[in-house]
Amino acid sequence: MERTTAVNPWDLGVIGGYFLLVLAVGLWSLRRGSRSSISGYFLAGRSMAWGPVGASLFASNIGSGHFVGLAGTGAAGGIAVGGFEWSGMFIVLLLGWAFVPIYLRAGVTTMPEYLGKRFGGGRIQLYLALLSLGLYVSTKLSVDMYSGAIFIQEALGWDLYAAVGALLAVTALYTVTGGLAALMYADLVQTLIIVVGASVLAGYALGAVGGYEGLVERYPLALPPNVTGPCGRPRPDAFHLLRHPSTGDLPWPGLLLGLGIISAWYWCTDQVIVQRCLAGRSLTHVRAGCVVCGYLKVLPMFLMVLPGMAARVLFPEVVGCADPQGCRRACGTPVGCSNVAYPRLVLTLLPPGLRGLMLAVVLAALMSSLASIFASAGALFTLDVYQRLRPHAGPRHLLIAGRLWIVAMVGLSLAWLPVVEAARGGQLFDYIQAIASYLAPPVAAVFFLAIFVPRVNEPGAFWGLLGGLGLGLARLIPEFALGTGTCGTPGRCPPFVCGLHYLHFAALLFLVTGLIVIIVSLCYPPIPRQHLHRLVFSLRHSREPRVDLDQSAPKDGAGGVQLRDVEAEPSGRGAEPVGQRAWPSGPGGGAVPPDTPAEDPVWSRVVNVNAVILMAVAVFLWGYFA
Repeated sequence: MERTTAVNPWDLGVIGGYFLLVLAVGLWSLRRGSRSSISGYFLAGRSMAWGPVGASLFASNIGSGHFVGLAGTGAAGGIAVGGFEWSGMFIVLLLGWAFVPIYLRAGVTTMPEYLGKRFGGGRIQLYLALLSLGLYVSTKLSVDMYSGAIFIQEALGWDLYAAVGALLAVTALYTVTGGLAALMYADLVQTLIIVVGASVLAGYALGAVGGYEGLVERYPLALPPNVTGPCGRPRPDAFHLLRHPSTGDLPWPGLLLGLGIISAWYWCTDQVIVQRCLAGRSLTHVRAGCVVCGYLKVLPMFLMVLPGMAARVLFPEVVGCADPQGCRRACGTPVGCSNVAYPRLVLTLLPPGLRGLMLAVVLAALMSSLASIFASAGALFTLDVYQRLRPHAGPRHLLIAGRLWIVAMVGLSLAWLPVVEAARGGQLFDYIQAIASYLAPPVAAVFFLAIFVPRVNEPGAFWGLLGGLGLGLARLIPEFALGTGTCGTPGRCPPFVCGLHYLHFAALLFLVTGLIVIIVSLCYPPIPRQHLHRLVFSLRHSREPRVDLDQSAPKDGAGGVQLRDVEAEPSGRGAEPVGQRAWPSGPGGGAVPPDTPAEDPVWSRVVNVNAVILMAVAVFLWGYFA
């Protein structure tokens, strides 16, 4: 098939219409909330309904890296990568029913702030904020920018860094000037664009190979020219979701256990995701948003993974290239060309106008994801890092610091792009999950134990995080310094260091961190019960006043200036803590929780029933494709 360019009046008209639509939604949403207050800017005034919450959860998760990464890994290895999406169908319910109630009752704005309240001190809060910012640069911003640039390169022929610069110029303006409310309302529109546009392309791609049956028949035969060895040949288990525990590229124990841990870290403790839930107007709205997101997570397998596999059938000489010289000729990258699978479908199969629609889809996914990350990174830096350095800074000072940090993160992400381009044999999704497997399980273990095990204390959590980080870096640094190799070219990293699959390593790291946390915690006195009300699952309904571990810190939900509404008041005098208005003081300086707003029992039951249906759908899909 002949590749065509996307630059024509129809395509440009569609892309221009997309930008006008997003601009209109953004301007409308800016009128509905204040960006001059910390609460209004970072939490949308805690006023969002279930629709924007669910759409924003999905849109924040599905960036341009998913279109490029999921399709590319699907082209290279088959449907197993779809398990990364379907695991989220279960974990997003864990977020809504187990984790968010604790965060809401604790009255926090950021995830490091929760650990600061739970354990006291300040070192854990600062550590988690810095680690999260590092992960945003290495696994989120740079990957999304790189994958978005691949699309622009393919469509317009621009240089990689010129393409990234164009993307950043639009997104930085979009993010810095708006608050979370603007982003979430825009996500509602962008989710619709993503689903409709990706469905159109999936229909064209599967139709070109004869539907799903034709894909099953033709994918094993999609060989690049002059293949003599095993390299470049499709996997025989390409249509199996669960694969051999030792020889599979995504072994089933790792896919179930290790992936479950990474998903729990991402969905239940990552600021980008949880911040959307904290903006919900009630717990029922938050849970309904989680269910909506769970239903939407069914789609990536059919809208991205299967079209990626179809791209290998249609363009085996490019997408399936096996030798470095051939790959360099095909796409300019010697480590593999699977990442161009989705862009080639867009530019080859779609007629004018629809090509512009798909470029708008990718831009929607990119802008939504980048804007979400920028907003969350700004909250983490402002409230958990900068405010500790400048504790007397006023709210406007903090807002300026957060916006300037967003600009700094752009430069750091640009500097990381060469690492992304060369990592994990050119497969973006593998790269993201590998990094997360080495750094995220200790954080997941500490959050899990902090919420469900009251006996865990600050020394245990701190040394567990440091021990887990040391073990993760002991795997990550040699792997990236020496390389994991590609087919036919083994890496130089010793097998005793890099031989264990990264998903298995994630499960092992989670267990080791948990043991360190528990053992060290038992060596120190437990935290008294008066400090744990509404901070652990067993005390989530407690009505006793809580005494904060750090008496110098604001009490139970204040969290400092970051949780105060300071609209039109330079000094912030008279402002109330967000989510804690009119809380009476209790003995010892803590706060007594207010009566929980009455939830509509009918809608609560509807949400619960839909959660059960969602789990049944997830079980069916896993069983059918296993």
